[in-house]
Amino acid sequence: MQARAAEDLCRLVTGALQERGIKHEGAAGFATPRRLALHICGLPARQPDRREEKKGPRVGAPEASIAGFLKSAGLKTITEAKILRDSKKGEFYAAVFEEKGRDTIAVLAEILPGVIRNFPWPKSMRWGEASARAGSLRWVRPLHAILATFGPETEATEVVPFAVDSLQSSNVTFGHCFMAPGKIKVRRFGDYVAALEKAKVVLDTARRRDIILHDARNLALALGLRLVEDDPLLQEVAGLAEWPVVLISEFDQAYLSLPQEVVRTTIRVNQKCFVLEDPQSKTLSNKFVLVANIEACDGGAAIAKGNARVVQARLADAEFFWHADLKIKLEDRLNKLDQIVFHETLGSQGERAKRLADLARSIAAYTGADALLAERAGLLAKADLTSEMVGEFPELQGIMGRHYAAAQGEPESIAEAIGDHYKPQGPGDRVPSAPLAMSVALADKLDMLTGFFAIGEKPTGSKDPYALRRAALGVIAIVLENRLRLPLEALILRALRHYSFAGGNQRASGAGTVLTGLMGFFSERLKIYLRERGTRYDLIDAVFALPGQDDLLLIVARVEALGRFLETDDGTDLLTGYRRAANILRAEEKTDGAGAFDAPCDPDLLQEPAEIALWHTIQAASANTRRYLTLAFERTGRSGFRGDTSFEQAMECLASLRMPVDAFFDQVTVNAEDPSLRQNRLRLLGELRRAMHWAADFSKIAG
Repeated sequence: MQARAAEDLCRLVTGALQERGIKHEGAAGFATPRRLALHICGLPARQPDRREEKKGPRVGAPEASIAGFLKSAGLKTITEAKILRDSKKGEFYAAVFEEKGRDTIAVLAEILPGVIRNFPWPKSMRWGEASARAGSLRWVRPLHAILATFGPETEATEVVPFAVDSLQSSNVTFGHCFMAPGKIKVRRFGDYVAALEKAKVVLDTARRRDIILHDARNLALALGLRLVEDDPLLQEVAGLAEWPVVLISEFDQAYLSLPQEVVRTTIRVNQKCFVLEDPQSKTLSNKFVLVANIEACDGGAAIAKGNARVVQARLADAEFFWHADLKIKLEDRLNKLDQIVFHETLGSQGERAKRLADLARSIAAYTGADALLAERAGLLAKADLTSEMVGEFPELQGIMGRHYAAAQGEPESIAEAIGDHYKPQGPGDRVPSAPLAMSVALADKLDMLTGFFAIGEKPTGSKDPYALRRAALGVIAIVLENRLRLPLEALILRALRHYSFAGGNQRASGAGTVLTGLMGFFSERLKIYLRERGTRYDLIDAVFALPGQDDLLLIVARVEALGRFLETDDGTDLLTGYRRAANILRAEEKTDGAGAFDAPCDPDLLQEPAEIALWHTIQAASANTRRYLTLAFERTGRSGFRGDTSFEQAMECLASLRMPVDAFFDQVTVNAEDPSLRQNRLRLLGELRRAMHWAADFSKIAG
């Protein structure tokens, strides 16, 4: 809330100033646990004068027009209007409003109370006795003081005078609530930052983060350890302390027998502390880093001891959960999954586990995994949701399943698949690469995408409550980074067959609608994935426009080959020829009807050498292009993928069309006077269009 509040304060105040014609050179917001600040520089001393003209009817216009003008302009008689002249309109009436600019400090005094009263806190409160005194004011925490000054940096400043209920603005703030709680008089921003620093308050969040990170690294290094860095936790802790003091504490080394993720999560979630590790073995240390908000007289010994006591108690709870969970095998937990709702329409987690088992077994044929192991891994993937540990720490789902599976004698590949089946969970996350792990991870994401699309729960705008965009990007990342040949449409249909929708009539979409929607969704996600790697989005459209495009690896190979082809002179010139042919066909089809020239060209009606040469080249190029594309589409598995070479050869076949196409347009009149010649030549262009569409829909290519 702090970072957002600093942005909101800056946006609201500067926006209100701009609405009143007051410009500024720069503005920055700041936040600590106890204060919200805004510094605006480059404000003028006065608001600019404002002059506004409201044009009215011409002089001599009917009375009704003049009366309407007076009413809209707020004038009593026409004598209050001015007469202006225009070169076209001649003389006309105008209402001229002039307003002298006010002092900026007065404008600020007008703006700031409203900003404070209506500040968009996600959560707000009234407090204690102040609730009666503060009236309608709600704030995120009790509001004790308002500091507001205005003036040149090098001269004396003034207090911006205003009040919010009983709180009066002033030039006074307060230091650290424990170490320097006294009043501090402030003139300008430079004084403010320096005075707060002396009073044990670091105003800038980024600087507090740097202090914590620098001191934590140094303390860890002094112990021969390394800080396990955690950016979200660092951001959170920097928002909890105005004067961060980094300390080291420790817990009983016996708790290191727990899985490392359990130790780290317990310390991170429950105590907002950082863990340390041995730089050589990468194993966790029993020492950890905490951040205090005070310089204690004993050097922080009591604070460190208190944190150690709390962490020790939390780890004792985690140890109890760990041993209690190990007593129940994952397969014995499956019945409890029936009691956990996945979605009110899509059923329970128990039903989902059965779907994952079936889908993972089907996907195993494409990843090279053992089908029976994939089925078991899919069945057990969600079993840890019923464990005590995941109940306490939901972020450990999957991770705990991996540890339980390994401890209970499941094959290592099954344990790995359970642990990795949620991955990747973002752009920087690791992508599963083991065959079994890929099978279960893909099953998990495809099942979720299919189910939610079937009931119409698709992402809209910025809303994606079920993280379906992330799931689709996860499928794309797994497929492309592991070079998998995967028939998405067949797998989506298989996933759909295993759904039994609650209520019987909740399934709003048929298989065709689900397939169309999901393949379009994958197309959009693939564009994003490839655009970040420099690929043109229109080339993806050109390939996806062809029927039966559900193999992401082949789509990408085809897109890459098409991109390389279009970068050559042959590709550029052939695209120009294609567009000329397509434009001619489009124009003539408006007269003759759509599809009028889809029939094959009659070679016996060809007369000119250029059209005869083009026909022969089209036949050869079309046959060879289809042959190479067939080679590319052969499902030869991960190790035998030949798509790159085949697509390159297909593009070379298309390149042979370049010179015959150029010669045809230079030497042949398409719209011949003889109707049969005209129709045959248009059919020849139709064959050219169809031949090129074997590789891609060139009409989708921009530029």
